[in-house]
Amino acid sequence: MTQENNEYRQQRLAHLEALRGLGYAPFGAAFARSGTLSAIRAGFQEEKAVTAAGRLTTIRDMGKSIFADLHDGTDRFQIYMQKSALGDAAFEAFKLLDLGDHIGVAGKLFTTRMGEHTLKVERWEMLSKALLPPPEKFHGLQDVEIRYRQRYLDLVSNHAVRKLFDQRIRCIDTIRRFLRERGFAEVETPMIQAQAGGAAAKPFVTHYDALAQSMSLRIAPELYLKQLLVGGFDKVFELNRCFRNEGLSRTHNPEFTMLEIYEAYTDLRGMQQLIQDLITTAAREVFGTLTVGEGERAIDFTTPWREVAYRELIIARMGADWYGLPLGEAQKRADAAGLHIDPHWDMLMVTHEVYEKLIEKTLIQPTFVTRLPAALIPLAKTCPDDVACADVFELVIGGTEVAPAYSELNDPLEQRRRLLEQSGGDASKLDEGFLTALEHGMPPAGGMGVGIDRLVMLLSGSETLRDVILFPQLRQK
Repeated sequence: MTQENNEYRQQRLAHLEALRGLGYAPFGAAFARSGTLSAIRAGFQEEKAVTAAGRLTTIRDMGKSIFADLHDGTDRFQIYMQKSALGDAAFEAFKLLDLGDHIGVAGKLFTTRMGEHTLKVERWEMLSKALLPPPEKFHGLQDVEIRYRQRYLDLVSNHAVRKLFDQRIRCIDTIRRFLRERGFAEVETPMIQAQAGGAAAKPFVTHYDALAQSMSLRIAPELYLKQLLVGGFDKVFELNRCFRNEGLSRTHNPEFTMLEIYEAYTDLRGMQQLIQDLITTAAREVFGTLTVGEGERAIDFTTPWREVAYRELIIARMGADWYGLPLGEAQKRADAAGLHIDPHWDMLMVTHEVYEKLIEKTLIQPTFVTRLPAALIPLAKTCPDDVACADVFELVIGGTEVAPAYSELNDPLEQRRRLLEQSGGDASKLDEGFLTALEHGMPPAGGMGVGIDRLVMLLSGSETLRDVILFPQLRQK
């Protein structure tokens, strides 16, 4: 969208030229600061000489003096310009500044009669002229469309939004530190893959010109991380970007941040303890609480968390006779429950639709859903007492899956059989590099994926993933 005819922009361009005529370069050079505004506030001393820089967010012209507010992303700090102290030329030039401009200032600290810490300016420099005005005079940007499409305005206008993304950064730092302290090594694996494996999802497809072949953006790093287990890395994790060419919703973004963790010589139980410790550590250290939200959807992260078998949840929702029903009768019962059932689905698919659409969203408190159908999870071991069940859990919080974990399948013959079955017998779809690695011997292991965006959304009490992703995917205008 062109801004050529924007009257506010034209006025600011006129101010720019006037400043330039007075010797103020509108887009200045580096400016040495004593520290951030929050650091200056923390180290406040009367008459202390400091230099500071930031964006002008308010200007209050009192005639022969001016009060203004600077923001630098860490804090707001009041500055005070007095004509007699600055000199006529510098004082009049300051009056050409607009909200949103970046300036550097030097002077001494003092406290006003109202008790506010303030910087009395003795010298100022122009650092960057804002040609477009800030939204709503920095009183808070409310337009959701603008907030997501122009996140920089959201960050400038809404202190709570900046705080949330600072928390996300700290949350990821805390997770990294937590895992390193437990002996895990952070690794990197390919994001462009010949075959996108490790999950059941539709990949984004691209073309590698140098190799003259189609490639996919990864949907998960799992198969590469397991190869590192074969190679002798006993504890590994990757904080990575994954891509799935699927829908947009409150809990889905096609590009998302995933944490995947693998540990040799452990299993599902090891992952269960690990994720409880990891989440409660992040909740306490970053968000300062183990409870989020209010009312019926308030979440209590105090451990231990509930554990329940998939089959028990299905029976509780659909009746004790569910697993003995003929397919047609089960389809009718699911229809009656409000589901749209494809007539071609088998009993497994109908049952899983019941779980995903009717049950999962009701699991508000942290819940380990265990013993899912093995046919749904070809990369996991089966339960020792029932080969129809996978030795896995899905951690559900706030009605949303946050972390699936497996006792990883390390039998290469069984893995090949399952992947071949999943591919409909098409051997060309198998990842032979991964299967060859398994044949060299992968130790028993536990593995887990953690959706970082969803975790931050839940810990912060946010309503949608778009609130915790700096630049969420949106349809182009």
